[in-house]
Amino acid sequence: MDKIKKIRELLEKLGLPKKQQTDICVLTILSMGGLKKRTKWAETTNEWLRIHDIISFANNHYNVNYAENSRETFRKQALHHFRTAAIVEDNAMATNSPNYRWRLTEEFVEILRNINVSNLPFETFKQNHASLIDIYASKKEMCKLPVKINGIDYTFSKGEHNQLQKAIIEEFAPRFAPDAECLYVGDTVQKDLVKLENQLEGLGFAITLHDKMPDVVLYREDKDWIYFIEAVTSVGPMDPKRLQEITSMTKDVTAGKIFVTAFLDFKTYKRFSDQLAWETEIWIAEFPDHMIHLNGDKFLGPR
Repeated sequence: MDKIKKIRELLEKLGLPKKQQTDICVLTILSMGGLKKRTKWAETTNEWLRIHDIISFANNHYNVNYAENSRETFRKQALHHFRTAAIVEDNAMATNSPNYRWRLTEEFVEILRNINVSNLPFETFKQNHASLIDIYASKKEMCKLPVKINGIDYTFSKGEHNQLQKAIIEEFAPRFAPDAECLYVGDTVQKDLVKLENQLEGLGFAITLHDKMPDVVLYREDKDWIYFIEAVTSVGPMDPKRLQEITSMTKDVTAGKIFVTAFLDFKTYKRFSDQLAWETEIWIAEFPDHMIHLNGDKFLGPR
């Protein structure tokens, strides 16, 4: 089996994503190990190398023609990920230093030297290091925002909009919609994260397109109040046009309707203050215990 195919299979067995099994990634390892086409695996080395050296080796011994300006591709597509996976290490110099170097780790060198002899170095490596797929999956989970909706654990993807939606559910609802059920909330990745269609239809909703739904819909059964909440970080306040859209969409809903625009902070509220419709409510997560009521004769309540 040729070395390129062998390394690609090894990377797959180690749990690296497909993007780290490309030719650039395979040739990076072969170059760093000093492995020419006819070099014996047992002769694998791990000298400190510049990316320039890696490119030169690949071009000279594997019939490729990577330009010098492809160094960033080698760095970002291969070396950075391999470092996370404990396949390579750097010499801890400043990245802009002319003495900055990379090499294969001793553990990975042992795998290569014994690739056709013993599976033990590979198994030891696997036991000591999580696969890159698992590492990245873990990092992705850490970036998510945990939130409990209707007593069930969910996660929002990261971002200001979902940060505000999380605050609406965890801070606004207990204060101003106690014991309310969340009938609808979207996520920037999963559009209909929670969508209780039976309850929505039972209240008289005619739902067609996602983009007409408010960001969060809460229903408080004891009062028969329904809250339409727009989470605004950059666009989409409860302006007169939006108010009319929601009113039209919910013309068969008999529950009392409350229209709310939520903001993360007062600064964002000020940007939209002249666009907000009368007879609506404003909640600012920065001051969770207070609301602004754009009406003259009553406070929070359906119209």
